[in-house]
Amino acid sequence: MHAATGTSPRIGPRRIGWEPAIGLLAGAMLCLWLPWLPPRWSLIALAVAGVVLWWKLPRRVWIATALLGFGWAGVIAGSALQARLPSELEGRELVVQGRVDNLPEEDSKSTRFQFVVDDDIAQQEELRGKRIRLGWFAAPDQTPPQIEAGSRWRLRVKLKRPHGLRNPGVQDSERGMLVDRIVATGSVKGGDGNEELLAGTGIDALRDGIAQRIEQGSSPARRFIRALSVGDTRGLSDDDWTILRANGLTHLIAISGSHVALTAILGSALAWLLWRAFPVLGGWMPRRTAMMLAGALVAAFYTALSGGEVPTLRTLLMMASVASAVLLRRRMGAVQALAIAAIALTLIDPLNLLRPGFWLSFSGVAWLSWCLREGGRGVLREFLGAQGVATLGLLPLSMLFFAQASWVSPLANLVAVPWWGFIVVPLSLLGVMLDGLHHGWGAPLWNLAAWLFDAAWPLFQRIAEWPFGQSRLPEASMWAWPLALLGAFWLLAPRKLPGKPLALALWLPMFTPLQPAPLPGEARMQMIDVGQGQAILVRTAHHAILYDAGPATDDGYDAGATVVLPALAALGVDRVDLMMLSHADADHAGGMNAVLAGMTVEAVQAPPGAPIEVDTHCKLGDHWNWDGVAFEVVSPLPESDYAGNPSSCVLRVGVGDHALLLTGDIDQATERALVERDPAALRADVVSMPHHGSAGSSSDAFVHATGATWAIASAGYRNKFHHPNPKALARWTGAGTRVLDTPHAGSVRVDLSAAAVIVATERTRRKRIWDSEH
Repeated sequence: MHAATGTSPRIGPRRIGWEPAIGLLAGAMLCLWLPWLPPRWSLIALAVAGVVLWWKLPRRVWIATALLGFGWAGVIAGSALQARLPSELEGRELVVQGRVDNLPEEDSKSTRFQFVVDDDIAQQEELRGKRIRLGWFAAPDQTPPQIEAGSRWRLRVKLKRPHGLRNPGVQDSERGMLVDRIVATGSVKGGDGNEELLAGTGIDALRDGIAQRIEQGSSPARRFIRALSVGDTRGLSDDDWTILRANGLTHLIAISGSHVALTAILGSALAWLLWRAFPVLGGWMPRRTAMMLAGALVAAFYTALSGGEVPTLRTLLMMASVASAVLLRRRMGAVQALAIAAIALTLIDPLNLLRPGFWLSFSGVAWLSWCLREGGRGVLREFLGAQGVATLGLLPLSMLFFAQASWVSPLANLVAVPWWGFIVVPLSLLGVMLDGLHHGWGAPLWNLAAWLFDAAWPLFQRIAEWPFGQSRLPEASMWAWPLALLGAFWLLAPRKLPGKPLALALWLPMFTPLQPAPLPGEARMQMIDVGQGQAILVRTAHHAILYDAGPATDDGYDAGATVVLPALAALGVDRVDLMMLSHADADHAGGMNAVLAGMTVEAVQAPPGAPIEVDTHCKLGDHWNWDGVAFEVVSPLPESDYAGNPSSCVLRVGVGDHALLLTGDIDQATERALVERDPAALRADVVSMPHHGSAGSSSDAFVHATGATWAIASAGYRNKFHHPNPKALARWTGAGTRVLDTPHAGSVRVDLSAAAVIVATERTRRKRIWDSEH
């Protein structure tokens, strides 16, 4: 029996196949998705028990590997979390020495890069051998420093623990930093003490050098050839990514398994040519073995050169498994090779399971293996079938990970897959190989690849402009995506399976917001976590107000595009009736243009005299009622001159005896004027702290006039202004008010009804093991 299956009794498909792989993945994901980790000793015990049972109980192997996956994932995650920068080192100036890791990203204001600290030389032993993420910002009227990939430096830095914004939806940068083993982020301090010790060397320097040589040409598509050749996406603009996402083509730009397979074919072809040209080599090694070995070596080198992302590692491991089976004269199918790759990547680093690319890569191959296993349908039908399977089968995961869906993706992929995948990419990779033999030899192929890419790019630009081509999706229940996955299985199952139209109903929960609109007579406030700035959504049953739009900074960061719009989509908001900008400062109004470009906004409002173009002005006495909820502007005075922060629009939202008060950046002088004019208008259960909780706001008189139960500050983690200030916090807590701030709470939700006021925080709602403990 074992001879028939081509496996040995000890290392058979039951022990290393889809059953143990599924058990390992399920156990690891269960652990990684817990709100906290169990004790380390219990995790080690589970992992050891899993190893023993894996060997002893082949008929229940999935139970054994689930135990192993749970324990091993917990041990590795715990070690990664323990490696983070200690809190006592935050904000201190440190000297570090080490190597620039990966490819630095440059713009006109700064250079950002990853930095691996030497494991034997560091001012602080807590950083030895660890990876940090740094930004080196240029002084005014200067350009940022040139940082070579692979170069070695001694730097003066200020660091903080990994911290990310937390909002409804899929964004979670803290998870990404944990997976990438980023133990701290920070900035390089200017002045003396920063010194380059050694120019760039190693695989990253080689990769950067190839990218720079590709860039030496006139075609604007060179930026895409860099991405397709060595995974260098630094040249792609936000507009480029918008077009790619709208067409559902981002998977083709990223270095994928097909790239590795092509390089393996090129390596095997080179070995074939050598063995044909020099038959004497056959006496040293059989030609078939040489072809396999050359293909594997070239593929392994290219995997390292392109950054070693999960899809490339998956392909490399699958190829190595099949090649080993052939050399050992055993049979191995695609499913078992895929399972071996999944088991290997999970055991090497269980945190790989937190990468969307892991699931998209493995699921894509699994879908194709299952749906196209019969074959014999002709090349064209196989190609069309593969596109349909990939689009439909991966759509639930794409919706889960990226909260968006491209409905024109099948059409765009019908053009892009053969054009890019069979022509542009092979030319680009062949150019890399020739460039490796001699610098400059690859230029003609890169030029041709860029020209061919340019020929098709206008088509995708036009497709991206089609209405309803792409949809942002609301945050749905966690049960929604397994149902959608089941629906996909149902639709892609053999034709004889009945009731396929009913399978479409299983997709409906993916389009249903987890947080439906409030009922009439109720209001909901969502203070979005935008860092050092402010954006607050207030919803009623049929209306929405966006109070401020988040910050935008000179270095290109725009919270309106990167935070506010995705958060609104996650909350199921596709139009805003009123965008009220409290005042014109960039930390409140910077995201305005991005929001206006990204969704329908009926009207924009700001204080009289504010230096921004709006439809109307907010002023004392404005009031209206939407869906049984009362809105009233309590500042500024209609005849007042615009004075920046003190002129902020102050909005009161009332439901019965309960109210919210949104205060912008008013100062204590404005607060006193409001208290003297009409203290009753300030009564509220929940108040957004004036000016992010600065020391020059939240006066005692104002705090007591509000009588607030809750006060919430929107601020950035360890911001340079030290918001919220301890003195302001003390004034609120001294009055019996409970305080929250977005750095610690994430996005804050307040449900307001005539009966109650309910406050909830995003970090509590979705507690994860990687959440910052500050």
